Amino acid sequence: MPVRPVCRIPDPVLKRRSEELVGMSDEELVQDLIDTMDASPACVGLAAPQIGISKRAFALDVSRHPKTTVCHGLIVMFDPLIVESAGSNIGREGCMSVPDLTANVARAQQIVVQGYSPDGAKVVIATEGFEARAFQHEIDHLDGLLILDRVRSLSTDVFRRKNYQ
Repeated sequence: MPVRPVCRIPDPVLKRRSEELVGMSDEELVQDLIDTMDASPACVGLAAPQIGISKRAFALDVSRHPKTTVCHGLIVMFDPLIVESAGSNIGREGCMSVPDLTANVARAQQIVVQGYSPDGAKVVIATEGFEARAFQHEIDHLDGLLILDRVRSLSTDVFRRKNYQ
């Protein structure tokens, strides 16, 4: 399957709520998400809107990130929903759809996410730390939100990326 180009702001697909898949399977979408994520250095997650598809699906794998303390490996999830959350912390996030900037974003420290695997099986994952942050970031994409929508102040919480390639 092909590596897809990543949509960047101000592409309108990034700012609208994605459509639910409701039991549908899409093997091509799954493979395109994984292939595009794998081809992107330092990428830990990719949502369908980021490759121009307004569907509630994402791929996530934090296993190679140095901040990872909890890791469920490669996850592809359809129609995710955060059903529990606790704690809060602010952390620096980058985004392939906002390539020149990073931002300080407040997120829950622990979450429970419920969704479906590509084969339609119900999936429930409890996680924390960096992996929880990554899940929340990808779910934001499905809701039409970017890291810039989550900052308290554009002047103090957004930074020009130093080593973007």
